[in-house]
Amino acid sequence: MTIRATLPKLTHFEMTVEDGIAIVLLDRANEKMNTLHPEIFDDFSTVVDLVESSSEIGAMVLGSAKDDFLVGADIRWFSELDTEAKATDAIRTGHAMFARLEAVHREHGKPVVAAIHGACLGGGMELALACSMRIATDDPKSTLGQPEVKLGVLPAGGGTQRLPALVGIQAAIDLILTGRNVPPAAALKMGLVEEVVPTLQLVDIAVERARDAARGQSEESASRNWFSPDAYQKLALEKNPLGRRLLFSQARQRLLSRTKGNYPAQERALEAVRIGIEDGPDAGYAAETRFFAELVTSTESAALRSIFFAERELGSQTWVDVEPRDVSHVAVLGGGLMGGGIAAVSADPAGAQVRIKEVDAAGVRRGLAHVAKILDGRVKRRRMTAFQAEKTMNRVTGSADWRGFGDTDLVIEAVFEDLEVKRSILAEVEENTRDDTVFASNTSSLPITAIAEGSARPHNVVGMHYFSPVEKIPLLEVITTEATSAEALATVVDFGRRQGKTVIVVNDGTGFYTSRILCLYTNEALHLLAEGATVSEIDEAMIAWGFPVGPLLLLDEVGIDVGAKITAIMIDAFGDRMASPAIMGGLVADDRKGRKNSCGFYEYDDGERGDVDESVYETLGVTPEEGTISTGEIQERIALQMINEAARCLAEGILLSARDGDIGAVFGLGFPPFRGGPFFHVDQVGASEIVARMRFYEERFGARFTPAQILVDAAENDTKFRAT
Repeated sequence: MTIRATLPKLTHFEMTVEDGIAIVLLDRANEKMNTLHPEIFDDFSTVVDLVESSSEIGAMVLGSAKDDFLVGADIRWFSELDTEAKATDAIRTGHAMFARLEAVHREHGKPVVAAIHGACLGGGMELALACSMRIATDDPKSTLGQPEVKLGVLPAGGGTQRLPALVGIQAAIDLILTGRNVPPAAALKMGLVEEVVPTLQLVDIAVERARDAARGQSEESASRNWFSPDAYQKLALEKNPLGRRLLFSQARQRLLSRTKGNYPAQERALEAVRIGIEDGPDAGYAAETRFFAELVTSTESAALRSIFFAERELGSQTWVDVEPRDVSHVAVLGGGLMGGGIAAVSADPAGAQVRIKEVDAAGVRRGLAHVAKILDGRVKRRRMTAFQAEKTMNRVTGSADWRGFGDTDLVIEAVFEDLEVKRSILAEVEENTRDDTVFASNTSSLPITAIAEGSARPHNVVGMHYFSPVEKIPLLEVITTEATSAEALATVVDFGRRQGKTVIVVNDGTGFYTSRILCLYTNEALHLLAEGATVSEIDEAMIAWGFPVGPLLLLDEVGIDVGAKITAIMIDAFGDRMASPAIMGGLVADDRKGRKNSCGFYEYDDGERGDVDESVYETLGVTPEEGTISTGEIQERIALQMINEAARCLAEGILLSARDGDIGAVFGLGFPPFRGGPFFHVDQVGASEIVARMRFYEERFGARFTPAQILVDAAENDTKFRAT
């Protein structure tokens, strides 16, 4: 029997009732994706009213009419929750809505099966948790998770309460605090879903399971095996007060060691879970509401949301109104760590045929081995199968000569920083490739215009600045010259996105954007070292400020010799404000290159980093003393140098927007995401305060702390760089 005439008119849902099963598909009007927003709440209540009251409906299947189940809350809505009172009301409304869905089964005896295809994240996951059963498709697009902490909030639709009850405290804490997503197979293993099915059969199977459950024939999750070693451990930790206390204590310690207290959302989420477990669900929901209201109005959440929106904008931005060329054959010149990484992401996820060119067969073998190592790592982390890795590796070849380059669409040069070498390579490329082949240099400091001097086809020359390790760092900085054609720009932007990169486009100039601000970041650390601060104090201070690694360890990783060479290039272009202190010369003279020759600021044993190498102080001719310079001053001086140079890049037109500057610093250099990037941070702190602190240090240290005029103007006019 099919009911149609009595069904209500709905704006955001499609509803049919067949043989006693209501099939309800979320389809938020005028939106590409399903997101949770108050505008769908009335329709939702209407649906629940009918399911509860109709004697002809015995169960319900809840799915989606779009490609994804529900990707989470509409993040734009968060900006409307600008007071804790508004946020509190919103969460209470959401709690009531999900509680009603849960009551359809608990109180009215009508099972609700979530039919999940595509993304089921955040509020979508919480909607599914309120159902009595969850079935997911085996499609690679299907993924489940609670990523709210990445936006500076916590799961506030009951996620901190229902998820631990379903999958256990440990598993729930891991999902909530990391914000990671899980594929259907992993979700099935942890008990997050009851079944994984083929996509085309999702609705049919969900209807059958709903019908079986309505007849009392479904298996209860409580029947899972409690006699495995994992189950015993779970009982020991989660089912007694002492075990739970230990579990939460250890989780908090691990959390703080990772976040340094800079991300309050994780701390509040953990506390909400603890309260729900110890004091009961009502207390847990109240804590969830209270904490969300506090977090959504915080500067940290505002910063993280700004990054979220900026990344989305960049993902669809077109800088030129032309179509990119198709890139199916790519050549990478240089098989080192950088070249190997570029080759790997060009083969997968970009899907191109890739040829690595080196000076000899040994170099080719090293390049191919590095690609294989990256792919093997993905297999070990279950990001791809061994078969997929083998197929990808078959798309990567190597050569010590120019044979086979006639079909190349894009050549990416990744050799060492030497202008004449790069010019020579460009000339050879132009002799051995088509007239329309794009040439991209991966230089980190040399102007693309200078590399293109003498080029027969300067319109095809562009910069593609990757960051090491290429397979992990998400940023790609694309550099254009006045001669670069619109088609060449469109082509490399499109290919960078195929490689999985977040792309920013900047204008040409020495060091472009990221290398310029990074140079000032590391230089000020060296100045502090020369003044008596210790290596540990400097690096630990900046990690505490929010960077993933300190500036001196970063120099070890990049190569102290490379840093010295780039600094010399910067000084030629910008003068003494880019100069390192004299101690840099001592490091170079002592052949301290960092990790690559196991001699730098830190000790290395078979490539494994150890403690600070105390002998470095003798090399530098300094006698450090802990406490000579306060942690606050270390943090402020290094951060101000980076911020000031970012402002100069914007004023000079190297950066096209402050938004791009924030994304470049966060995604490429590890600028603390919870601070939103250099420009967002200036807006939050206030340009007048930034300028005042720059003036304070200018009086002590001179011109290297002179604030950029664009910052002075912002302070005087009380203007902001980013719309917040």
